[in-house]
Parts: sequence; C-alpha cells; structure tokens
Amino acid sequence: MTPKVARYLSHIHPATPCLVLDLDRVEANYAALRRALPLARIYYAVKANPAAPILDRLVRLGSAFDAAGIEEVEACLAAGAAPEAISFGNTIKKASAIARAHAAGVSLFAFDSDEELEKLATHAPGARVYCRIRVENHGADWPLSRKFGTTIAHAARLMRRAGALGLDAYGLSFHVGSQQTTTEAYDLAIARVAMLFTDLTESGITLRMMNLGGGFPTRYRDPVPEIDDFAAAIMGAMTRHFGNALPEMVVEPGRAIVGDAGVIASEVVLVSRRGDDAVRWVYLDIGRFGGLAETEGEAIRYRIATAHDGGPTGPVAIAGPTCDGADIMYERTGYHLPLALASGDQVHLLATGAYVTTYASQGFNGFAPLAEHYV
Repeated sequence: MTPKVARYLSHIHPATPCLVLDLDRVEANYAALRRALPLARIYYAVKANPAAPILDRLVRLGSAFDAAGIEEVEACLAAGAAPEAISFGNTIKKASAIARAHAAGVSLFAFDSDEELEKLATHAPGARVYCRIRVENHGADWPLSRKFGTTIAHAARLMRRAGALGLDAYGLSFHVGSQQTTTEAYDLAIARVAMLFTDLTESGITLRMMNLGGGFPTRYRDPVPEIDDFAAAIMGAMTRHFGNALPEMVVEPGRAIVGDAGVIASEVVLVSRRGDDAVRWVYLDIGRFGGLAETEGEAIRYRIATAHDGGPTGPVAIAGPTCDGADIMYERTGYHLPLALASGDQVHLLATGAYVTTYASQGFNGFAPLAEHYV
C-alpha cells in the first residue's frame, strides 16, 4: 500500500468495498518499464483497468494503448490518445467494431484466423496487421494460450495472404500468459516466433514489428522476478535472434502498470465456524462477483492486511457475501488470518489495481458495482 492510499483510507474512510488507486504509482511503474526496455514501445493493456484518470495520466506520459474492444478504443481517443497510438489487439472483433475503429483513424489490428483477416481486409482496407502466434504459457498464473493464437505454419500462410488482400503485413505477436512468473517464457517464445519472422522476411514480406505481449507480473503473496530480470531475458533473446537488425518492439503491460497501485478496502461481514472444523470461514463484502474473478481456481492470490496483524492466527477459508456457492475465493491455498478478526473489521486486499473493477458484476444479489477512487 502506498502512502497516498494509506492517507486516503485513514482520512476519508470511504464506504466499502472500494478500490483506491495511486496514480503516481502508475506513473512510476510506467517509468520503470521504459527504463528497463528503452527500445520497446509501451502499449498499455487497457483491459487491466480502463479508468479515465489512468488513461489521462498515461496519455500525458506518451504511452500507446492496446485496446480489446471498440469501447476501449473510444475511451483512449477521449483521453487524447492519437489513433496511430492505439492497437486493436483483440483477435476476436465484430465487423462493425473494426469499421468504427478504422474510421476513427486506428490502423493497427491483430488477427489469428482466416475469417478475421478477411474482415480486416473488408472493413479496415490497407490497415497494418499482425498475427498472434500461440506459445506455451508455462509459469503463468492466468494462462491465455487456449483461446488465442495460431500455429507457426498457419501464421505463415496468413501473413502471405494479408498482402494479397491489400493489407500491410506489419508483424507478429505472442503472449506468454498473464502474471507470468518466469523469465524463460519470453526467451522460449521469442526463439519460436523469431524463426518465422526471419523466414517471412527472407521470402520478401517486409515485417517490421515484434509484439512481445504483456504478462509482466505484480507481486502478490509470492516473490516474482523484477522487471529488469524480464528485460534482460527479452533483450538477450532478441539480440541472439536478430543481431543489430532489431525490429520495432512492442510490449503490452497491464497488470505491471496498475496492479500494485491499487488497494481494495473491504469489511468483514461474518466470521464463522462449521461445528468442530478448525478452519474459520471469513466472509467479506467483496467476492468473485464483486470484482475478484481472478481468484477462480485460486489463481491470483492477493495479500490481505488487517488491523490485527502480528497477533495469533489460524487457518481460514475466504468467501464473498453473495448467495452463490461459487463465491469462494480461497479454500485450498492455506490462508491464515488473525484469530481476533471479527465482523465489522476492515481488511485491505493489496495489489488489486488490475482486473478488478471491470470484472465486477452490475448488481448480482443487488450489490452495487465496486466503487473506485483515484488519488
């Protein structure tokens, strides 16, 4: 928790549940990425947190943007981003969304299938396009490889076809999975995709861009490599495969920009025991339907701070307030919370600035969407 967030919580006492996010930490994270990877252009992954104050700050810092939907494209434009600084990075787009983005001046689009390529040729003629390659997501707490990306052989055919359809075959991309905890994942992915990049270039297709995706992690309960460690692995691999003829490099951080900038303040609704069970059940006023969707499968394990920290603790299961049996965040991970914790206490879920506000339901069980405060 940053000092700004701590002061806001202690002086303002906002109603819970709520997210409080420090915009200065967002700026510091952006600056750290620029220092670590000075040869790469940063396209902030808007889906991580599309709040207007974040987009406004990043526009002023010179960031580009990776948009997943037309609404995100238009939010970036409203914040002052230039159309040429926006990549429509979702490989699954409605034809109407492609046309709207292209009409607004966006010229960079992702794809990974024949049909999507055809839609781009029809509704974004002449656009720069890049093909997403499926790579291994080992080491990622939130894998993405099943739904997105195609094979090397198929990508080669698609990129050759792009030019014939009047599109600019601009580059290739991959994603090593969200909350990637190993630097080796980038090394292996770059080696795989660089071979295709070289083959296509030697065959006469003028590729210019390698999009390395996102995946840079935020520190939750367990240590993760620092951004400098990832940068060293990325630049080492890029230099090995391209020498001094490096293509344009793009990275799409989301979690690494906003994750540790935010804290959720939540109230304990109930602490209960089931008979002689040693595990207490702690129910919070936020759960999986309130924005903590990434606790599915206990994948993202947030740190939890309480006013009773330092005292005796015991094992707990942690759940949300709704009448849905799936609204359980942690039951197997092995959380321990203070024995003094009781109804009415406030707890803080740390590093919750990413993938929370937009995952929140719009009124399940009548609960209002998560409140947001940007400081």
